[in-house]
Amino acid sequence: MALFKRPTVGRPGEWYYCLKHQKVEEGPECRAADRLGPYATREEAAHAMETARERNVEWETDPKWHDTGAGQGKGGGEEE
Repeated sequence: MALFKRPTVGRPGEWYYCLKHQKVEEGPECRAADRLGPYATREEAAHAMETARERNVEWETDPKWHDTGAGQGKGGGEEE
């Protein structure tokens, strides 16, 4: 058990989604590593996992972030 517990940081009116407990919380109740947010509304926080999935698909299919051939770096459509 930790001798000193760090307080969670946040403001009332900010909403978070706790990954550990799979629930929405107002103001952070759980540690930062276990939550997504802050969100402006309870409803946005409730849809946090769906939002994260959608963003992951966007990023994974973004052509700017995939190598297109030998000698080209990420994000590059330009040749050297």
